[in-house]
Amino acid sequence: MNHPGHLQPDPGPALLDLYDTALPQVYGYLLPRCGRRALAEDLTAETFLAAVEAVRKEPPPALTVAWLVGVARHKLADHWRRVAREERSLQVLDGGAREATEDPWDERLDALLAREVLGTLSPQHQAALTLRYLDGLPVPQVAEHLGRTFQATEALLVRARAAFRKAYTDHRSPRRRPSGPRGRKEGHDD
Repeated sequence: MNHPGHLQPDPGPALLDLYDTALPQVYGYLLPRCGRRALAEDLTAETFLAAVEAVRKEPPPALTVAWLVGVARHKLADHWRRVAREERSLQVLDGGAREATEDPWDERLDALLAREVLGTLSPQHQAALTLRYLDGLPVPQVAEHLGRTFQATEALLVRARAAFRKAYTDHRSPRRRPSGPRGRKEGHDD
């Protein structure tokens, strides 16, 4: 609220001061989550443009690196939603559908391969897995970021983990797939 005779300080210089400190942190947050330099650069630019718009509002937000990383998280989620919409449109035109499988899987993953595999998944799956497991957000917050219900987000996470597991297994051991049962009785599961 403005009082007569009191001038509000311009938040623009504060944002410029924060820029040098925050830029590597915002970019560093985005790059491993999206896996592509050009995309991370674009999202970093969008983050700072959104920050410029936000500081023009009354009252301006508290300018911190954490706040900017939060803006970056929203920009990344927005990007995934946009890509997912485009992909759904293309699937409708193509008539394609994806299948779901079961979940439990406790195996230590190779980080580089995991990042590569994550990049092959659909945008919705990338978004859900990144927010839940890389950012460590609880499911309700993941749902909020993705604009979905809690139940829809849980179902999405089940499908995303299954898709990741399948893609990871396919990437990791394409040469080890047996062509048939080896010394095992038909119908016998371990």
